[in-house]
Amino acid sequence: MNKYELAVVINAKLEDEERAAAIEKVTGYITRFGGAVTGIDEWGKKRLAYEIQKMKEGYYYFIKFDGESTTPNELEEHVRIMEPVIRYLCVRQEA
Repeated sequence: MNKYELAVVINAKLEDEERAAAIEKVTGYITRFGGAVTGIDEWGKKRLAYEIQKMKEGYYYFIKFDGESTTPNELEEHVRIMEPVIRYLCVRQEA
């Protein structure tokens, strides 16, 4: 098992319940593809470095998880098409 961190930026115009549902869906994908979530760090609403889809702010989440080497690819395929997700990045953490 490798350690990974997924950074997700969610649309700031969504309600709290909708953001929570989106993060719940992402963590569901992680467990579905053989991973185990070890922590979720919510940074809250931050200003974006540049405008994306006419949005200037987004909610930042950092999800740490353990998984097989195929887990990030499977996860990215599904996160890429999620409507509330503005940007995402999955990186492998050093041991």
